[in-house]
Amino acid sequence: QVQLQESGPSLVKPSQTLSLTCTVSGGSITTNYYAWTWIRQPPGKGLQWMGVITYDGSTYYSPSLKSRLSIFRDTSKNQFSLQLDSVTPEDTAVYYCTGLRTDFRYYGMDYWGKGTLVTVSS
Repeated sequence: QVQLQESGPSLVKPSQTLSLTCTVSGGSITTNYYAWTWIRQPPGKGLQWMGVITYDGSTYYSPSLKSRLSIFRDTSKNQFSLQLDSVTPEDTAVYYCTGLRTDFRYYGMDYWGKGTLVTVSS
């Protein structure tokens, strides 16, 4: 029932900031058994976990990205977003937003957006 949709730019210039938003429908981002995550996949490489924001707004980031990554939410719009500063071509990837259920009956059940390709280039 939960559906997620990424939105944001397809092209970002090096040294600029990448901002993406995930719009959630079919469930509230504040329900206490959800965790909301950003994951990306560079071309030809595996999935990379970036960070998570929980139902109460707590955040946790990948150590390799935490110095330039922020994840935040807008509960009035049922959205959560990422901001990645000082991007380089190595940040080119398909970016996915996901939701994870943590309640006992449905633990591990997850929902994925279709992904959005972001290219970092001059």
